[in-house]
Amino acid sequence: MKVFNMLVLAIALVGCQFAHAERIKDVTMVEGVRSNQLVGYGLVVGLPGTGEQTRFTEQSFKGMLNSFGITMPANLKPKIKNVAAVAVHAELPAFVKPGQTIDVTVSSIGSAGSLRGGTLLQTFLKGVDGNVYAIAQGSMIVGGLGAEGLDGSRVVINTPTVGRIPNGGTVERAVRSPFTQGDHITFNLNRPDFTTAKRLADTINDLVGPQSAQAMDAASVRVIAPRDPSQRVAYLSTLENLEFTPADTSAKIIVNSRTGTIVIGKEVKLQPAAITHGGLTVTIAEQVNVSQPQPLSEGETVATRQSIVDVNQDDSRAFVFDPGSSLDDLVRAINAVGAAPGDLMAILEALKEAGAIHGQLVVI
Repeated sequence: MKVFNMLVLAIALVGCQFAHAERIKDVTMVEGVRSNQLVGYGLVVGLPGTGEQTRFTEQSFKGMLNSFGITMPANLKPKIKNVAAVAVHAELPAFVKPGQTIDVTVSSIGSAGSLRGGTLLQTFLKGVDGNVYAIAQGSMIVGGLGAEGLDGSRVVINTPTVGRIPNGGTVERAVRSPFTQGDHITFNLNRPDFTTAKRLADTINDLVGPQSAQAMDAASVRVIAPRDPSQRVAYLSTLENLEFTPADTSAKIIVNSRTGTIVIGKEVKLQPAAITHGGLTVTIAEQVNVSQPQPLSEGETVATRQSIVDVNQDDSRAFVFDPGSSLDDLVRAINAVGAAPGDLMAILEALKEAGAIHGQLVVI
């Protein structure tokens, strides 16, 4: 039985990842061109009785009323069931200007049962420097649903305490980008590799000229660029669409011990080795028998138990690999042996321990 058909499909994901040319923009990021995280604290109102009655929610509610000139007595405890305290967070993309909108996510931080039907009040979104960069407000889209019975039974679908507001944040302050500063542009590889960095630099030098691009390390390639912003934009537009062939991934075998998923890279090679696998199956079954007495013996009918133990051992088969055998040979041999997915991990670990695998074995 072919138990590793899915393994062959997984091989293609690793083996063919860098088998063809890629655009520079698809495998790199420009240094300094990045998004920034924003976060804020606010109140969601209009909930259909699924809010919360906590101390910090009451304080926030009173503070909101004070901002509108309404002062509540200090000893008065408001009874609010349609209000929830929430954390609001968003990503501020690079080059976003004031007046543009961004999506925001709203998450309950208290004991609210659901945010469905609620509306977020005006909330300031701050960056890591403490400055306000956006203001969020609006009705939420909640994908989850929760229902609770009088006996305490409850049904929850997805997560009803998290919602989104598309275009719910308005940008009030732009983040200064270092893109137009200096005499260089730096490309950072998404997957650091010395060979890939060199090939990237050579591709740019072939177009622009010698020494225009230099590989600084396995992850960064620095390129000379004009200072004029318009010229720099056009220059980067040309460079990021250049195609080159990244280096092949390193020889690696990744084993997920929880799911049994095994991925083998195409560069994995085998040294001379032999594999033998023997199957041993032990089956124990309990059988209940009924013992009937002889006629006129005045005996009693009783039930008796009988244990059946069956031991079955398959024939062991050995496979010898020649030097430089590929992963295809390994997969065929394992399929021929008839090993279970759990046995494959033991076989790979044994080959690695014996020094018969040319590649890295990673267990996650």
